[in-house]
Amino acid sequence: MKFLSFRHNEQTSYGVKVKREEAAWDLKKVFADFAEGEFHPKTLLNGLQQNQVVDFQEQVRKAVVAAEDSGNGDAYKVKFSDIEFLPPVTPTNNVIAFGRNYQAHANELNHEVQRLYVFTKAASSLTGDNSTIPNHQDITDQLDYEGELGIVIGKSGEKIPKGLALDYVYGYTIINDITDRKAQNAQDQAFLSKSLTGGCPIGPYIVTKDELPTPEDVNIVTKVNNEIRQDGNTGQMILKIDELIEEISKYVALHPGDIIATGTPAGVGAGMNPPQFLQPGDEVKVTIDNIGTLTNFIAK
Repeated sequence: MKFLSFRHNEQTSYGVKVKREEAAWDLKKVFADFAEGEFHPKTLLNGLQQNQVVDFQEQVRKAVVAAEDSGNGDAYKVKFSDIEFLPPVTPTNNVIAFGRNYQAHANELNHEVQRLYVFTKAASSLTGDNSTIPNHQDITDQLDYEGELGIVIGKSGEKIPKGLALDYVYGYTIINDITDRKAQNAQDQAFLSKSLTGGCPIGPYIVTKDELPTPEDVNIVTKVNNEIRQDGNTGQMILKIDELIEEISKYVALHPGDIIATGTPAGVGAGMNPPQFLQPGDEVKVTIDNIGTLTNFIAK
């Protein structure tokens, strides 16, 4: 399944993509009429939180089938052209991100990879597909992109052993780790340079892990104004998904809806000669196999 959150007719909701249609089932409406018992999560985060007690995916499947069979299925659908995509889920914590997890990317920025490099991006930096990101030219002329695979956690845990780590994954998404290189180079920590307003585009979907069985062998392609800048594969990650979860959870308890950014392949603007940073009016697209394309624009 492909889950998303959106705004439609000035109301926020969430849904699951309709197969073979550019539309979503509005799950707030579907559950209101076809939920089993009292199961009626109001947001995707609520659904993930309840997943530890009730099989969220199975409840979605049953409710959608009932809506289809009602004879009035179209009343429960919204076209993508009529909605504003929101971040699929907003975690209760900041987004946890790994840097220097691709050797070639570390090399292009002359960064060491011997040490674990972890930072967070403020939840306030989250934005959705097709949104416009402020150009932030009042503070920087070095705005950069980083296309990444995002992990979405499905159940709570800490000190998770590597062998069980994938059991805690609900699905995967696309992240663009927008970065102010000027601040990143000037400061000892990455939080401010990584947390600009609009600095964490995510989406358009969360794809459940059953639909992405080989997340460590998918291509990541980032284009700026249709020019390919990054062309990598998650197989190039230094720390794999189970290792990332094991390492984080030694220190931080993970909860449903938490998002982990797994690092970016080579090809960022700062690594080019000469550097090519994002400019007002630029279009940035990040595509990952079997998830889709995350598109954003830099404000003019």
